[in-house]
Amino acid sequence: MKTNNLILQTITKTVVFLIFLFSIHIFFAGHYTPGGGFIGGLMTSAAIVLLLLAYDLKTVQYIFPVNYIYVTAAGLLIAVLTGMSALLCNKPFLTHAFNKHVYLPIIGETALHTAAIFDFGVYLVVVGVTMTIIQTIGEDY
Repeated sequence: MKTNNLILQTITKTVVFLIFLFSIHIFFAGHYTPGGGFIGGLMTSAAIVLLLLAYDLKTVQYIFPVNYIYVTAAGLLIAVLTGMSALLCNKPFLTHAFNKHVYLPIIGETALHTAAIFDFGVYLVVVGVTMTIIQTIGEDY
């Protein structure tokens, strides 16, 4: 018997959007303040888990038709290649380079480093691994 979660589903639509926006803010602010790819990825995963609680697994898979194992692999590849790029310049592994300050519409002025690319890889790994675990557990029920 499926219960009607109309209130939860209605609130979830707004809250998930706000969580996604805040996770992006935390991701970009993470270079100078607490946050970054790991926390941003956890917040994004939490938003998707909230969708899973409000709806069912098939609905969320329809909304996000993504194989999270591939997301994990892509994030790991981005993170490793970012670290390896320093070796091309005869620098130690994971040495980052400062590019420039840019203005992003919602975020504001932020500095772009190669560490931000590494953080994006971490972000994808965290989202991929967390959602793979959650979906694997949820498929049993």
